[in-house]
Amino acid sequence: MLYRETGQIKTDYKSDMAMFPIAQDRWFIYGCVAVAVIGLPLFASSYIIEAFLIPILIWSLAALSLNMLLGYCGQLSLGHGAFMAVGAYAAYNFATRIPELNIFIVFILAGLCAAAVSVLFGLPSMRIKGFYLAVSTLAAQFVIEWVFSTVTWFSGDNAMGTVDTPAIVIFGYKLESSIDLYMFCLVINIVLFVLAKNLVRGSVGRSWMAIRDMDVAASVIGIRLLPAKLLAFGVSGFYAGVAGAMYAFVYLKACDITSFDLFQSFNILFMVIIGGMGSVMGAYFGAAFILLLPIVLNITFQTFFATSGFAGLVSNIEHMVFGGLIMFFLIVEPLGLARLWSTAKEKLRLWPFPH
Repeated sequence: MLYRETGQIKTDYKSDMAMFPIAQDRWFIYGCVAVAVIGLPLFASSYIIEAFLIPILIWSLAALSLNMLLGYCGQLSLGHGAFMAVGAYAAYNFATRIPELNIFIVFILAGLCAAAVSVLFGLPSMRIKGFYLAVSTLAAQFVIEWVFSTVTWFSGDNAMGTVDTPAIVIFGYKLESSIDLYMFCLVINIVLFVLAKNLVRGSVGRSWMAIRDMDVAASVIGIRLLPAKLLAFGVSGFYAGVAGAMYAFVYLKACDITSFDLFQSFNILFMVIIGGMGSVMGAYFGAAFILLLPIVLNITFQTFFATSGFAGLVSNIEHMVFGGLIMFFLIVEPLGLARLWSTAKEKLRLWPFPH
């Protein structure tokens, strides 16, 4: 009953094509933004902000980058951890070698570097697709890891390949507290969320979805496949690069190639599958679910297995549950949590009448 559209009459094209045409959706988004901007900084502790909220913002952006490539354009990538590494090391080099650059410019340049690398490894997408394209992007993971581990110039001639990132300074103000860093990540996340939402709703997003559904038919109706696919790789790489820079500068406070390994690439893929492919909101659902699930499992099972003499089993439960959830969502609900959210809204629109 609270989700009825009764009385919400759209009188022009602009209101009909709005990002959130239903008033209840707009109120929900405004409420979430208000809680994120005002409520959480006031009431959340520094530990909650640093351990949960900041990682959710960073990984949701990483999941969004892969979702635009896989969920909307249908191009599978297994090298997004490496693209995040490109963004992290590019941001480090820009910030240290040109210290007068504004941090937002640094992150934009880092995203552009990651976009260029992503486009380079996306060139085979015109000739191969599906599993073969996944193997091609998987090669990017190993090649980029090898480059950053071998070429010490990227890490400031540090033989270990691990360097501390400089402090984030905005117009002379140094971001040190957890609230400052959280607000910094939140602003970037909101801006990129709005850009992604509008991008997938426009002509670019429609061309991506046409390629995803049937690339031959998309070519017949006049969509140029190679430029559209490379644009998807470029946009996806840009978002991944910004997420990698945020991860290095805000969360890790260091650039370490081992933090962007193959496991992180699979982790991003799991977020997209569970959150929902082809949904901007699904990236946020998937990131929150994947990051909060281990905490729930530890709280639920730690005491039982510790007292039962199976403490070593707790560390494996997370992987078992991940595998089971991925199979469940692929079989039962391929569109993930985002589809469940849409179904719940449809039920609310008809409640209390049967569907």
